[in-house]
Amino acid sequence: MRRLDGAYWWLVGIATTLTFGRFSEAFLLLAAEHVGLAIALIPGVFVVMNVVYAASAYPFGRLSDVVSRRLLLAFGVGFLIVADIILATASTPRRVAAGVVFWGLHMGATQGLLSTLVVDAAPADLRRTALGMYNLITGVALLLGSVLAGSLWAGFGPPATFIAGGAFAGIALIGMLSWQDDSK
Repeated sequence: MRRLDGAYWWLVGIATTLTFGRFSEAFLLLAAEHVGLAIALIPGVFVVMNVVYAASAYPFGRLSDVVSRRLLLAFGVGFLIVADIILATASTPRRVAAGVVFWGLHMGATQGLLSTLVVDAAPADLRRTALGMYNLITGVALLLGSVLAGSLWAGFGPPATFIAGGAFAGIALIGMLSWQDDSK
């Protein structure tokens, strides 16, 4: 673990902060229910998000081979911020659907890219360890972020949940833009 340098830990910190803002996708279902989407259609929210995620992951992956990965990650975080703004202000199923599309774009742009950046930041003989630690830390962050999101939802309503998500994503974006590792 001591051989994983500051660039790796900075990246893990950024990803962890971002994960607090990208809490469980179950909140997308709750948002759809909150605006009155018919119960029978609510599973379609996951379908839409996953179709957009799957359709965008490959093009974003290809793009990461030819443009700055940091810039691409910034766009991905921007998609999450847009999704959170839309979802925080959504009052119709169409607005929720728009937020879900941006959430899927965020996933397609960031999830594979973050793993690639983790591998790039680790020495060759520690890549499995680096990925394992990254997944452990961001997994715990996803759990804690979801608990926080649930508390905000219960205490203050859906807008507070998505505003907090956008704030965490914004903090991650600032951290990412101040990242001093210009290798990628």
